[in-house]
Amino acid sequence: MAATEARTLYRVKAESVEACNCQHGCNCQFAGVPNEGKCEFIIGYEVKDGRFGDVSLNGLRAVVAAKYPNAIHEGNGHVVLFVDDKASQEQTDAIVSILSGKMGGMPWEALAGTIARFEGPIRKPVEIHLAGERSRVRVPGAIELALTPLKDPVTGQEKEVHIVYPKGGFFWNDAKVATTAAMRASHGDLTLEWPNKYASTAEVNWTNQPRGSAP
Repeated sequence: MAATEARTLYRVKAESVEACNCQHGCNCQFAGVPNEGKCEFIIGYEVKDGRFGDVSLNGLRAVVAAKYPNAIHEGNGHVVLFVDDKASQEQTDAIVSILSGKMGGMPWEALAGTIARFEGPIRKPVEIHLAGERSRVRVPGAIELALTPLKDPVTGQEKEVHIVYPKGGFFWNDAKVATTAAMRASHGDLTLEWPNKYASTAEVNWTNQPRGSAP
């Protein structure tokens, strides 16, 4: 689809709040397969600086909830996209075009081929509170995600842990790792709940512009 559709240039810098059903290191980061054999996740995004053609995406909030029966790269994913009801129709159309992979650019161009069932955009209030390892994401009646810092099992003190890709990662380059105080999603037959599992916050950068081109 991306090859047959005219591409609108975009660039996005956003803060992500994510959680999945893996253990705290997230085995996908190291061995490519989830700890539980299946992958279930929630990711909230708040755009800090972004444009899609002439459309400003600043302040846009969106949440992706998904279930894969195996590792993401093995496909058959069921994905639900929520977009904040405060977003304009132009902003909503833009973020759908980006996240669907239709406009090219990583990671969404690669992820598009793993999705068997896509629902959205579902327009609902999206609440995102960015506070590092205490960040929260909420879509009333559908999504509840609350992060809490990791604690040293001996001293009980909070500890800061990062996963860093010095040469660049697939989703992000440097993430602060936390755990889930709450992680629930419920929309139709997509339901999941994984407290006390992997979570992280990070800055993400997406673009379909050639490297070195003007922003």
